[in-house]
Amino acid sequence: MYIRDTIAAVSTPPGNGGIGIIRISGDLAATVGHTVFKPVNDGGLVSHRFYFGTISDTSTGEKIDEAMSVFMRAPRTYTREDVLELHCHGGWLVVERVLALVLSCGVRLAEPGEFTRRAFLNGRIDLVQAEAVMDIIASKSEAALQLAQRQREGILSRRIENVRSCLIRSLALVEAYIDFPDDDLGETDVTSICSSVKEAQDIISDLLLTFEEGRIMRDGISVLIVGKPNAGKSSLLNRLLNENRAIVTHIPGTTRDIIEETISFEGLSIRLLDTAGIRHTDDLVEQEGISRALEKIPLADIVLAVFDTSREFSQEDQLILEALAGCRTIAVLNKTDLLERFILPDEERFVSIIKIAALSGAGIDLLKQTVCRLFLHSAGLDSRESVALSKARHRDALVSAELSLRHFSVGLRDRNLELLALDLRNALQAVGTVTGQTATDEVLDQIFSSFCIGK
Repeated sequence: MYIRDTIAAVSTPPGNGGIGIIRISGDLAATVGHTVFKPVNDGGLVSHRFYFGTISDTSTGEKIDEAMSVFMRAPRTYTREDVLELHCHGGWLVVERVLALVLSCGVRLAEPGEFTRRAFLNGRIDLVQAEAVMDIIASKSEAALQLAQRQREGILSRRIENVRSCLIRSLALVEAYIDFPDDDLGETDVTSICSSVKEAQDIISDLLLTFEEGRIMRDGISVLIVGKPNAGKSSLLNRLLNENRAIVTHIPGTTRDIIEETISFEGLSIRLLDTAGIRHTDDLVEQEGISRALEKIPLADIVLAVFDTSREFSQEDQLILEALAGCRTIAVLNKTDLLERFILPDEERFVSIIKIAALSGAGIDLLKQTVCRLFLHSAGLDSRESVALSKARHRDALVSAELSLRHFSVGLRDRNLELLALDLRNALQAVGTVTGQTATDEVLDQIFSSFCIGK
């Protein structure tokens, strides 16, 4: 439930920094500003103007800090409420003292995401845009940031609103005939209803097709590196990272545990996992490392199977092929700068075969490009109106709406108007949960609880 009280929180990250910002939203924002902040030049706080002055303890008169202050009067604010921001020095003690001073003025500490939740409840943004705010903050790659910015701008919301408009038109016609039962549903109206429903279905289908790529753009991919000992897995990891992250020696079994690092390439976040060399061994510690590597194989988005081309195909290589059965795998033929003795069997099982020399770096860029293009088929968002689904919540809602519309299309043959109206209402309900028109308080609580305090 939305209670119109005044809230405050620190909006900058915890720890020491150059600036610390305390944000206040609600009817008491102006009062707090006049109480705790004294501008150098006396006078009122004009909306949307920065002032330099001091923040002082109201009970003792002690000056806490020099600061900048900006008061923003509703509705031209993030929350569409009166908002005050105090920009003080970023030491944690200073920030905590200023926040405590603000709270002593009858202001409540904000809950996680409460500023953005108020922006949503006051109609400034919809639920998709609210979620995009957090995605912008959490973006780890250019692709994720670009996708989140498009959603924050409302491109996805407009597509969803187009679906809702189509369904509302169809429902209005169906309900008109329910209200006037003596009239028969004419063929002209049936055609109009079918056309609107078909338009909604097409938009939903197109959006659902974008989900897998949208999820990858938002969350990135996991790439597992496997191979027998001394095939060059750790050398490959170091070359992909451009740093000596993993120990490389001529001694087999150097890597015992999983090494995990993240890189960004062509705008995509790639989580690399280097694993213990897979072989038969009596070493208990190495056995545990191999077991962990095998457990990770089915969980990876793609596997890089590294083979040493300077040696002939062996039983250990065969063991790796068996472990990779059914997995999406790129065969990485390493040490191609040496005399090649390796013949790869069953080449058709691999999505791609790339030749590299990890120590010199030959073929590494081609390997990166191949991995990215296997997942980003459309090469990102290539037009101002391009957008993709990226959240399972959005996908599940549209799948539910699509199912209701399928029921509607089947039921249209029987012309049972009450059932047809029910199917359309169910579809509208499902679609509305995406942008928030029909989202429950439980859904809102779950979404905004994942935000940081102060946003």
